[in-house]
Amino acid sequence: MDPQPAPDPTPGPSRALEVFGAFLRQGLTAFGGPVAHLAYFRRDFVERRGWLSEAAFADLLALSHFLPGPASSQLGMAIGLRRAGPLGAVAAWIGFTLPAAIAMIALAYLAPSITQAWGDGWLHGLRVAAAAVVMQAVLAMWRGLIKGPVQGGMAIGAAAGLIIAPGPVAQVLAIAAGALIGRVLLRDEAPVEPSATPEPAPGGTRLAIAALVAFVVLLAGLPLLGAVLKSPLLDLAGVFYRTGALVFGGGHVVLPLLQGEVVDRGWLDADTFLAGYGAMQALPGPLFSFAGFVGAAQFKAAGGWIGGLTAIVAIFLPSLLLMLGALPFWDRLKSSAAARGAVAGAGAVVVGLLAATLWTPVLSAAVQRPADWALVAAAFVFLAVARLPPWLVVIGFAVATALFLR
Repeated sequence: MDPQPAPDPTPGPSRALEVFGAFLRQGLTAFGGPVAHLAYFRRDFVERRGWLSEAAFADLLALSHFLPGPASSQLGMAIGLRRAGPLGAVAAWIGFTLPAAIAMIALAYLAPSITQAWGDGWLHGLRVAAAAVVMQAVLAMWRGLIKGPVQGGMAIGAAAGLIIAPGPVAQVLAIAAGALIGRVLLRDEAPVEPSATPEPAPGGTRLAIAALVAFVVLLAGLPLLGAVLKSPLLDLAGVFYRTGALVFGGGHVVLPLLQGEVVDRGWLDADTFLAGYGAMQALPGPLFSFAGFVGAAQFKAAGGWIGGLTAIVAIFLPSLLLMLGALPFWDRLKSSAAARGAVAGAGAVVVGLLAATLWTPVLSAAVQRPADWALVAAAFVFLAVARLPPWLVVIGFAVATALFLR
């Protein structure tokens, strides 16, 4: 059995700075999306640094998949929490997110200048690449989350229903219904293997309860506060917080939830929204950093970086609060058949949710002429068959369409 490093009973700022530096390196170099991030984390924090044993890493990875939110970012928060307490969780999140967040906020400012210099062909290339990335994500999630005919039927039904009746309310109701159905019909999902060396989470039960209470209060209170104060910035925070709290299935699922909230409200047009999402595929770090582009683009006339920063903090805050709140109770929670079934049901609906979004607005925006189907197919082949990294496909298609569609 791998040796388990002894936790520091009094982790301080110096250890949090160590965590920040380690995750900043990941934020600058971790290309390839969430699955690749998990492999990078294992190599760095288990093999190279020895912060965790294999068993402890697997246990935290299971928790990250169990909770809503971006799995790789949550795993990073959990590693930081184990290493340096609550301050370490915050340091891990900031370090991993900062490079991509800065780049996406900057893109919101630079996109008009790029369009003026290169035309809008590069935007079309980003939309085509985004369609191929989402198509690949749908297939990968189907293989990973759909384990039988019940889950397959739930996914197909959710996709059909959300194509007919789209919108954020329908999406939330579909996920909730999937969790309820899964709680009844999918209770026999395989249990999560316990860690070989369980240990108490830094922060303790009091902090965990406070974090869970804050999670619920903010989920209910931010929209009410925005309505009462008539504050566009609080409205933005409420939308992104709710999105971060409801994303099951990884970073790509942020696309349909945000599309329903942002594009349908008229905050951004679909073309700009999908161009930003496509650009995010070319960057290292978490896909949720896309929120910085949306927030900054919406508030660009009134200090866009403030909107970008608000969106970034709001979309990641639920994950941080849930990780702080769930880790001390994880050993009991992971043994519950009802909880595993609910997560399996929600995951099946999420596959359908992403499939519905692939149809509209992703493909409807990317395919503007018959030849665009060939471009989407080519981008998919480069990703799924040739296995080129997403960032290379995104940059390649943006440059190619900028040159040929000026």
